[in-house]
Amino acid sequence: MRTVSRQQPITLEDLRGMATRSFGDMVKAVVDIDRGLMVLDAEMHADQEAELLETGSGQENLWGINLYPDLPESDWLEYDSMINLRPSFGNRTRGVDDPGTRERIATLVKELVVR
Repeated sequence: MRTVSRQQPITLEDLRGMATRSFGDMVKAVVDIDRGLMVLDAEMHADQEAELLETGSGQENLWGINLYPDLPESDWLEYDSMINLRPSFGNRTRGVDDPGTRERIATLVKELVVR
């Protein structure tokens, strides 16, 4: 697993390498929209989520996403993860139901990935 931050972003080329080594065209990630962090390069979002929880993240700030580095920027971010299914926090799907939260995630990912 690899953690990236605003101080240590990741390049699109590095993401492509991760995708090739794992799922072929996709990299799983979990973002902490409060701390400005993203954990990448694991088989399961749950493992990335656990990593962030162990280092002080709050559950309500963690969201699972998938990145497709070879797609255009408008299409490369997918909001789909079992960790997002949290009715107690108001999210009843594997996606991210709140448009404001989706926007915060997209903005953070743009800051953390050098295209």
